[in-house]
Amino acid sequence: MTERTTWFVQDRFGLFIHWGVYAVAARHEWVQSREKRSTDEYGRYMAHFDPDLYDPAAWAREAKAAGMRYAVITAKHHDGFAMWDTSTSDYKVTNTPAGRDLLREWVDAFRAEGLRIGFYYSVIDWHHPHYTMDRVHPQRDEDWDAFNDGRDMTIYREYMYAQVRELLTNYGTVDVLWFDWTPPEKSAADWDSPALTAMVRELQPHVILNDRIDYPEGADLVTPEEYQAKSWPTRNGERVLWETCQTLNGSWGYDRDNHNWKSPELLISLLIDTVSKGGNLLLNVGPTARGEFQPEARTTLETIGNWMRQHSGAIYGCTASDHTAPADCRYTQNGSKLYLHILNWPLGHIHLDGLAGQVTFARFLHDGSEVAFKDADPNLIPQNTDMPEEAGDVILTIPTIRPSVAVPVIELTLV
Repeated sequence: MTERTTWFVQDRFGLFIHWGVYAVAARHEWVQSREKRSTDEYGRYMAHFDPDLYDPAAWAREAKAAGMRYAVITAKHHDGFAMWDTSTSDYKVTNTPAGRDLLREWVDAFRAEGLRIGFYYSVIDWHHPHYTMDRVHPQRDEDWDAFNDGRDMTIYREYMYAQVRELLTNYGTVDVLWFDWTPPEKSAADWDSPALTAMVRELQPHVILNDRIDYPEGADLVTPEEYQAKSWPTRNGERVLWETCQTLNGSWGYDRDNHNWKSPELLISLLIDTVSKGGNLLLNVGPTARGEFQPEARTTLETIGNWMRQHSGAIYGCTASDHTAPADCRYTQNGSKLYLHILNWPLGHIHLDGLAGQVTFARFLHDGSEVAFKDADPNLIPQNTDMPEEAGDVILTIPTIRPSVAVPVIELTLV
């Protein structure tokens, strides 16, 4: 952890937003590639992007109420469409019926709610005339050599740098810059990633930079996507700063007919599991073409927020514990406070390995009520109905009826 990442480790939970002209198609943000649309075919959506219900202040309130403390939005996705009034291209939001810089409004609204802000920027660009072919390009079925003839990645790179410079110059302090991503046919050489990173650091020295431009030496952050780490990720044997990004329903952008919604309880468990392994969760919403969060997304955020209102102490500022949690449980820890997250409710008792003599008080977080406990007595002579108690254990006595919260949490105060 460095000075610039201290806030990130404290905050733990953020909002990802994928939004652009692909919301009009409503078939995933990769619709241009999936359906192999040409630039002209895909470009027709630009004329129909008019988010008349866009209210970034409402988005910010919903994110804050959910317990999120920072947010990252797509300034430019792989389709090359700019969500700000860039001077580098006509392919931008101010040339849609929206007619204004929607990114500026978003930044102002989220800052007003006290949320830190970040920009997602794709180094891929299917619209730019000098971007060369790779296996995810919408026109990948064409002859690659013929397609690339006359294209110059140096020219594209200058364009890309100019756009990144605008984002890091015109919107005040940017807390996170989230690059995406390097296809197999490309490498750090295509982006000149050392130079790109140096420019970013010069313009915004305190920005947190992710790891997707094939230059891990310049990154602060490892970013597994739609994947839950088995343990705290490492590089060269050392634990790294990490953040998992996850969708609500398997799609990042608005996907009208995708109803594969993850339950709020699953997502809360995912947040807990992530923090228990030293990581952050960046949870995505894909707004509609009219600029609203879907009802299912709003309900999910509200449910997560209800849990966070009572249990955020077990998330903010917490990290992995050196203690081993019982089966079907996770530990998060912040100093002398050890939090036991109970994912599957057991009957009567929970045995905590190796904590004898270390626990001074136990309570449920949702209502502050005391939880009875004792250190195990290895000299206890079991009766017919008793089990021997293992040395070193703490035994919690819990109610038969599970508390009516998504995931119950017991706060243990240690000596």
